[in-house]
Amino acid sequence: MARIDGRGNDKIRKVTITRNYIKYPEGSCLIELGNTKVICTASVEETVPPFLRNSGTGWVTAEYGMLPRSCGSRIPRGKDSGRTYEIQRLIGRSLRSVTDMKQIGERTIWMDCDVIQGDGGTRTAAITGSFVALVDALQKLKKEGKINKVPVADYVAATSVGILNDTLILDLCYEEDSKAEVDMNVIMTGAGEFIEIQGTAERKPFSKDKMDTMLDLAKKGIAELFATQRKLVGDILL
Repeated sequence: MARIDGRGNDKIRKVTITRNYIKYPEGSCLIELGNTKVICTASVEETVPPFLRNSGTGWVTAEYGMLPRSCGSRIPRGKDSGRTYEIQRLIGRSLRSVTDMKQIGERTIWMDCDVIQGDGGTRTAAITGSFVALVDALQKLKKEGKINKVPVADYVAATSVGILNDTLILDLCYEEDSKAEVDMNVIMTGAGEFIEIQGTAERKPFSKDKMDTMLDLAKKGIAELFATQRKLVGDILL
């Protein structure tokens, strides 16, 4: 099947991650995935939510948003949707799954993911970029002597797969996503374990065999994202 941007069906879009993109946060990056662009920042606060006070345990959480004209029509400011809450919870869960909260101490790391241009895959780009920003923030805490090591057990990255015109494709742009019969977001660790799988049959159900093939395709794409992350942050595993 001929794709809009000429990619092969098993190819991800060109990915670029620019570290230290914002001056003030402890960690930040701009991730560009094709025409999708997301700024990810990691801000450290010396406090934790009430349910973690006096526990010696830290917290990683996330907020996500889209600039008003980051897509085809303007999005009014300050009107968070159920989709927004779902995505920011997903980002937080994904990062916490590989982070040792005890090692962080009683502090919170806020991940802010701001979509400045959306062309499909904003949540997967946000997760992939946030991992780099989080590691940079933790490395700064280590350098300042506030933690003993970077408490990250593995890499985290995400991509989308789907079925369009009965054809399996990797890393859907917006136009492909809007027409797909099946759309699936996959979040994985560097060890090949799944953090979350979000799959929906938009038009017709899909078989387990097709699901397995889609997961294999997602794993291939995510491996490329891990390679990009490793070039930036190196060997940071516990």
